[in-house]
Amino acid sequence: MLGRGGGGGCGLLVRAASRALSLSHSRETVVVERWWQVPLSKEGRQPRLHPRRHRIYRLLEDTKHLPKGNLELILTQSVDNLGNRGDVVSVKKHVGRNKLLPQGLAVYASPENKKMFEEEKKLRQEGKLEVLQTQSGEKTIKFLKSCRLEVGMKNNVKWELNNEIVARHFLKNLRVFVPPHALKLPEEPITRWGEYWCDVTVNGLETVRVPMSVVKFMRPKTKRYKHWLAQQQAQLAAHREALL
Repeated sequence: MLGRGGGGGCGLLVRAASRALSLSHSRETVVVERWWQVPLSKEGRQPRLHPRRHRIYRLLEDTKHLPKGNLELILTQSVDNLGNRGDVVSVKKHVGRNKLLPQGLAVYASPENKKMFEEEKKLRQEGKLEVLQTQSGEKTIKFLKSCRLEVGMKNNVKWELNNEIVARHFLKNLRVFVPPHALKLPEEPITRWGEYWCDVTVNGLETVRVPMSVVKFMRPKTKRYKHWLAQQQAQLAAHREALL
């Protein structure tokens, strides 16, 4: 058990902790002004303050009770789901202060920084600086690196694979629109089934090599045929159970 001395020690610790918390600085700001203006005094003399009148203040701004706003930043690098270098973004304060600013991914959107990035953008448009890949372009490149294209060709006619056919299969099978001029096939004509490749240039900046399989074309089955096939399989399974 604690005696009076122990209890007094705990009380001192509690009071010391509360005193430390009360002395901690707060980030909120309160802006006030005097309700009554202080009259001007002669040079070298202290202003004459009224004991009561000049202690009344008018509240102008209280940032402690304002709604928490977002932080405006300028990205220095491409960030997923935010933007590219030079884009002005508005993010939550904890995201900007804990992630973007410490990692060097963004800077404050000050007038000086805005002017610097505007000049950089102008130089890129004039061709004096290297053009950067867009965020959608980077996502497309990442997706294509993990893909494999399958092209179905018929066997009853002579054919030769070209850029237009490959572009249609990109849109049909991978849901990616690739213009024919952005594709490059092997120099030797592709007239037989097998394993090949094709190069895709994204926004004229970066090229990705996608593996490509040219296989026999299989006509897609209709819904009626699939329904009939399911019925046949069900009847066959029921017949086997009856025999057992």
